[in-house]
Amino acid sequence: MTFNETMDHIAQGFEAVGVAVLVVGFVLGFVRAGLALRREEPRTAIYQGMRSFVGRTILLSLEILIAADLIRTVAVDPSIENVGVLALIVLIRTVLSFTLDVEIEGKLPWRPASSDAAKE
Repeated sequence: MTFNETMDHIAQGFEAVGVAVLVVGFVLGFVRAGLALRREEPRTAIYQGMRSFVGRTILLSLEILIAADLIRTVAVDPSIENVGVLALIVLIRTVLSFTLDVEIEGKLPWRPASSDAAKE
């Protein structure tokens, strides 16, 4: 087995882990929401909790998939064209990660949490 084949298999492993994280995270999110519904928790709290959990799952999965792309581009096929494609993929995933983080946190990263939290 050559170095390129080995690195390709490692990248495929990262991709499998990224997809597994996504699937398991979605399942756990729905299970947690179902259990909260059975406990008759407020639906707004259930929705917010599930939304936050699934959003963080997507962020983690995106990070793992970016690692797979980096391995594949740098180690397996380091051409100018592939580096350009990687740059575009990383840019798109970074924008997705940023917007998901803002959506989950409800604020821009450089903004203080809230005036109530600052007083404590």
